[in-house]
Amino acid sequence: MTADTKRRTFLASSIATGAGLTLLPSGTLAGKGAAGKLNIALIGAYGRGRQHHHDLKTQNIVALCDVHAENMANAVKEFPNAKTYTDWRKCLEQKDLDAVVICTPDHHHAFISIWAMNRGLHVYCEKPLGECVYEARAVRDVYLKNKNKLATQHGTQRHAGSNFDRVAEMIKGGAIGELKDVHTWGSRTHDITSYLPAAGPAPETIDWEQWIGPAPMHPYNPEYFDLRPGRGCLKWNMYDDFGSWQVGDMGSHTMDLAWNAIDADRPTKIKGFGDAFNPDVCPSELTAIFTIPANHWRDQIRLAWYQGGPRPKSPNNAIDLNKIGHGAMFKGSKGVLIADFNNRILVPLGKDTSMEYYTPPHKARPPIGGFMQQWFTACKGNLKTDCDFDYAGRMIETLMLGLVAHQAGKELIYDAKTGTVTNDAAANEAQSMKKKYRDGWVLNG
Repeated sequence: MTADTKRRTFLASSIATGAGLTLLPSGTLAGKGAAGKLNIALIGAYGRGRQHHHDLKTQNIVALCDVHAENMANAVKEFPNAKTYTDWRKCLEQKDLDAVVICTPDHHHAFISIWAMNRGLHVYCEKPLGECVYEARAVRDVYLKNKNKLATQHGTQRHAGSNFDRVAEMIKGGAIGELKDVHTWGSRTHDITSYLPAAGPAPETIDWEQWIGPAPMHPYNPEYFDLRPGRGCLKWNMYDDFGSWQVGDMGSHTMDLAWNAIDADRPTKIKGFGDAFNPDVCPSELTAIFTIPANHWRDQIRLAWYQGGPRPKSPNNAIDLNKIGHGAMFKGSKGVLIADFNNRILVPLGKDTSMEYYTPPHKARPPIGGFMQQWFTACKGNLKTDCDFDYAGRMIETLMLGLVAHQAGKELIYDAKTGTVTNDAAANEAQSMKKKYRDGWVLNG
């Protein structure tokens, strides 16, 4: 590609539309089941789990686990030969399992992932991998001890889109020069201020004890989720004992777009500010700024996450970033790359826009295909996935540190080797650093 062609490709839309820019698209081991198919337990059988039914039907679903009887009944229609459970701990003891797919509320993710890996099972876990720094580190540690025999995949399925690789190729290839700053953001907000009051006993169709699981007990209230089959997702997500709001939800997807490109390790410094700290709910508005140590890059990088309204400044006000609900912006010495999950545009800086310094890769990475299918293949042989628990563990640990810094109200200095804040002892007791669990629930079981 000539320099002139590159300039036309990346800038034509920007010149034409200015601030109202619309971005341009961008060896086998058999399972235990018949014909080498994997024997899989689906935990969280409907809701988000329903989105995986199509892929899962290519394997053997031998176990279903759900606390909601109506959702379970709908899942059984899809997988009539599966054994059924309400307690995932009992489900994991089923002897013929190869693997587990986890689609529960977030506060169960780390527990089930660790218990499953401890039993020699491959794991696909929806995001986020953990609900605090300690959980993210614990899941990653158990995976690293088993990485030569287990395949893992973090449920950031947008990663399968080709734009993730194109963005990474451009950043690592020097399309914006030396990388300096990375900004990521999401647009969702909430107005919840406290846990919900008791609303009578849970209906017989819901095992409330198992839904609460390891979290501190809260009385049943139907507003924590929609009782209609398949509709219970995310109404609990902003409550601190059950979720981490956008940090763990869309933050996982959007940060993944950046994390894939910057080849990062955990931060050394973290700042967080926004809504006043509330121990019941995660902040709706939050800005978290991380200092990422030099790794692939010559110098350290500043990485930022914005949610609930704030946005970084667009270069020369050329692009209205408010039109991008979830996106990332990479600032370098010679240009700026702006992207969402499917689109990207490069804006050179300075007078020289020839981009003669940049040579695109001669051969782009081919599409990875289905995200869950990649995990199936890994389980049966090469163990390689794009978003394994090493990659995802470091990313989620970083995001959760943003919540820790928000609670601390000051810049924190972090030692990733030990997982401790070194300049504020109280921060190591923050609720997003390490959760409190109910008696009888063990994380590394």
